[in-house]
Amino acid sequence: MVNSISVEIARGKENLYDLFAIRNKVFVDEQGVDETAEHDEYETTSTHLMALYNNQPAGTCRFRKTESGIKLERFAVLQPYRQLGIGSALLTHCLHLADKKNIIYLHAQVQVEQFYAQHGFVRSGKLFEEASIRHYKMIWRPK
Repeated sequence: MVNSISVEIARGKENLYDLFAIRNKVFVDEQGVDETAEHDEYETTSTHLMALYNNQPAGTCRFRKTESGIKLERFAVLQPYRQLGIGSALLTHCLHLADKKNIIYLHAQVQVEQFYAQHGFVRSGKLFEEASIRHYKMIWRPK
């Protein structure tokens, strides 16, 4: 069997249930983020993406327009599916869908800064904490 990754815009309650379950597992259970901080007022105004690995929900992210540009956020891949290219597939799909007339940026946890750098993101500014996790703001600079 050939392993396959697909990324699609999350639609409907079932997709939202799956992506919230992924985010809870990664951010709340694994990283200790407070559940009230994990879910916010932007859930209904963001575009959510779902990554499937062999048709199984494996990862998610979202993006939204802000006063500063297009913010990519909430990238989460379930532990059994890491290092299989799912994060790259999600990021690539986000960049494909995002309005390139805007600045595209994200807040990268320090442990994955290099991952984003490999995809054209450049650190901008000083180290800061968000949800008690160290981050850098990174801006996409297409090659």
